Amino acid sequence: MKTILTGKQMAITIDRLCHQLIENHLQFEQTVLIGLQPRGIYLSGRMHQTLLKLVPGAHIDYGKLDITFYRDDFNQSKTLHVPSETSIDFSIENKKVVLIDDVLYTGRTIRSALDAMLDFGRPASVELLTLIDRRFSRQLPIQPDYTGRTIDALISQKVRVLWNERDGKDEVILID
Repeated sequence: MKTILTGKQMAITIDRLCHQLIENHLQFEQTVLIGLQPRGIYLSGRMHQTLLKLVPGAHIDYGKLDITFYRDDFNQSKTLHVPSETSIDFSIENKKVVLIDDVLYTGRTIRSALDAMLDFGRPASVELLTLIDRRFSRQLPIQPDYTGRTIDALISQKVRVLWNERDGKDEVILID
């Protein structure tokens, strides 16, 4: 097991990603944030709270998207899929959407998210923000617009993002 980001490094990285979003979206009038269930919502929630502090007076639409029934392997697994909550109480029609997930691996989750997102309108544009990009594992031509850390990991290794709200501490680890 190897630590990729400590809790302090995660906080600095999230702050940097927020500043990058501010550079590109200023007051967020036409921008919405959507966190992907189940684990991307911890990152997106932190980012939303940080952005509200950094851009006083801004209203930033924030939602959570479950992609369970949009996955291309939905009917192929022998395990029962239990969906998480989707909470998007605004239209994304002609909005700039920032999809947020903790780890980008094969790209299949993002492809599913793009399909699921269209149920809420047709966005003007979509950007992808990830805390960790496993760049050599892609099965689809999907790349993040904003990246916390890029790592090169073997296919046998797992990247695990621990969140204080769920796991009792903030840390990103690589497990052999």
